[in-house]
This record gives sequence, structure tokens and C-alpha cells, in this order.
Amino acid sequence: MPAMRTANRSSGSTMVAVQHRSPINPPTLIEHKNLRFLIADAPSNNNLALYIQEFERFNVIDVVRVCDPTYHVEPLEERGMKVHDWVFGDGESPPSQIVNDWLDLVQRRFGECVDEDQRPTIACHCVAGLGRAPVLVAIALIESGMSALDAILYIRERRRGAINNKQLKYIENYKRRSKSPKCVIS
Repeated sequence: MPAMRTANRSSGSTMVAVQHRSPINPPTLIEHKNLRFLIADAPSNNNLALYIQEFERFNVIDVVRVCDPTYHVEPLEERGMKVHDWVFGDGESPPSQIVNDWLDLVQRRFGECVDEDQRPTIACHCVAGLGRAPVLVAIALIESGMSALDAILYIRERRRGAINNKQLKYIENYKRRSKSPKCVIS
């Protein structure tokens, strides 16, 4: 751990302040209306227990993995979390089938109104948590009625560096599929 030293000239003493760093990058919680997502980078088998702690803290019941596997799913499944492998290219936009599967999952999880205490969370991760995962979350926000630009800004305010230029153009051109209000967009 890095230490910072500061000297107190009058007493001649040196104070050491230790900066504690988490062994994982903190996941980003994205909440809008009754939607609740956790964007993360990719766990590994070495740090999966730390991710599981975070996932349990936010009541994650689905983990969407959009990158190549970097960990075994059994520890998550043993805790009741379903892992969805919907891999697509780094820096790319999702294929239509993945968008359809994603929106089906979002509707299943958030289509029923539930108490605030029992609200589920969908965790979504790619390698760095900056491209593919935020794009899927942006699509869900757009489907809930948010404009594309507002969805991008909302995510970027919470997760610095999210969404590259190619993905930005995809989101700007994304056409909302659901026009009728449902509990998901209430």
C-alpha cells in the first residue's frame, strides 16, 4: 500500500497516512425509476469472493457477462445468482439477439413492481466495465423513457470513461422499442 508522509516542522514528527485500496474496482450503481443495475469490470477466480460480497450487498440476482469468461460461475450460482453469457466484441455494439435477450431480462426483473427493500439488481460486466456493459444499461434507460443523450450522460457522470465513440453513435441512433408504459418505465 502506498504511504504518504507529511512532516510537522514544529515538533519534528512525521505522520504516515496509509491509503487503503480495494482489491477490486468499485462497481457503479445505476438507478432510474424502478431499474437497478450494477456496472463492473470482470472478476477473476482470485477476487470473485469480493465481487460476490458487493453483488449480495446490492441484491444482485442476475449477472450478465458480455466478455470472455474470466471466472467460474458456480460460486455465484450457489448464492442464487444466474449468470448470462452474452459475449460480444470489445468496443462494439451488441448484436440484435443480445439486445432482445437483455430487454427480456430487464422486463422479467423489473416488470413487476416490488417493495424498495426487495428490489433486485442486474449486474453487468465486461473487461473494464467501460464499454459493453454501459451500452446495455443505456439501452435499458432509453427503453424506460430516457433520451439517448441523457442516458449516456447519466452513466458517464457515475462511471467516468464509459462508452466509446463507436458505441456512442450506436446509442444515439438506438430506437426505443417499447412505446407503451409498463411498470418497467413507471
